[in-house]
Amino acid sequence: MLRLRQRLAVSARARAGLPPNLQTYADTGEALIAEPFRGITADGRVVPRLFPIHRTGVSARPVQDAAEAFLASLGPEQRARALFSLDSDAWRRWSNIHPFVMRHGVSLDEMSPAQRERALALLRESLSAGGFQTARDVMRLNEFVRTITGSDAEYGEWLYWVSMMGTPSPEEPWGWQIDGHHLIVNCFVLGDQIVMTPMFMGSEPVAAEEGPYAGTRVFRAEEQQGLDLVRALTPEQRRRAILATELPGEVFTAAFRDNFELTYEGIRYGELSSAQQKLLLDLLDTYVGRIRPGHAGLRLAEVRRHLADTCFAWMGGVDEDSAFYYRLHSPVVLVEFDHQRGIVFDNDGPSRHHIHTVVRTPNGNDYGRDLLGQHHARFDHSRADHQH
Repeated sequence: MLRLRQRLAVSARARAGLPPNLQTYADTGEALIAEPFRGITADGRVVPRLFPIHRTGVSARPVQDAAEAFLASLGPEQRARALFSLDSDAWRRWSNIHPFVMRHGVSLDEMSPAQRERALALLRESLSAGGFQTARDVMRLNEFVRTITGSDAEYGEWLYWVSMMGTPSPEEPWGWQIDGHHLIVNCFVLGDQIVMTPMFMGSEPVAAEEGPYAGTRVFRAEEQQGLDLVRALTPEQRRRAILATELPGEVFTAAFRDNFELTYEGIRYGELSSAQQKLLLDLLDTYVGRIRPGHAGLRLAEVRRHLADTCFAWMGGVDEDSAFYYRLHSPVVLVEFDHQRGIVFDNDGPSRHHIHTVVRTPNGNDYGRDLLGQHHARFDHSRADHQH
């Protein structure tokens, strides 16, 4: 059994009195959130016209219905805390760490069983069956950590906050977010278009060996498929794909990194054999496949249109038991996977027991911001009588 790390627990759910390291984290986050949103880019310049507004033919009505049912279940005070304007910076205030630093919205922990089921239904309707299973298993493993640490303030199955941005609508833009330790899902909706990034999923540990959730395991496919791809490369291809033997310590586009500049590195799709290209596509499909059916297919088609500009990069070892980092990067998608050092458990180096993954939409469309900007440019929302 892994040995627990001794550390200072943050029990107060408030910014006041944070330990110095968390105060620095919060201050840094506030400064980055205050920057105008640009989006993740390769060189600081956003590539335009990548995400046109259009009809997809895949209805988003089930997501809207679930959102309306969730809101209807809330009391007036809960509803006031759950609702944010569509342009609110609450979108960008997500954080994957376990201490309470800047959570917002309504916590699942305070909801009645019926309200909680409505919130989970919203998550279920937005994700695929596999994506929902992973999200729930991340929450269950967070409960497993609570039972072995005894820290009710930091961990638990229901310490996740739900926020609604704008008003659910079949035509007007709106969205929702769930935010908590190792699970952040952002969902923007415009008509029948959906953007589901940033999406952060992680866990420590990645498997429960005892307790009510014994046998729960997450990120097996993400881990093994990445390793299969790098091990399928020839020695010369590996020299191009492997950037370093050391891991970065964290995914590059974690919380508050909405304007991060990340150059294209590694080996390009076109430099791979057909068998290797299939491995790369299967890996992309694992991440894209977290989205609800229909919209996942649309997203994968969007990603496929930019395969010529897609890069695969690796850091770390390539053995069956190695710790490693990898990313898939194109103008329209960024996927990162990283083995982390111990936070709950006492291992100072990266291990397979702690995994972070993040999916982003570069060039300005995280949180659907590019679509929203186009929508505002097309329709004058300052006029009460504006029409679509």
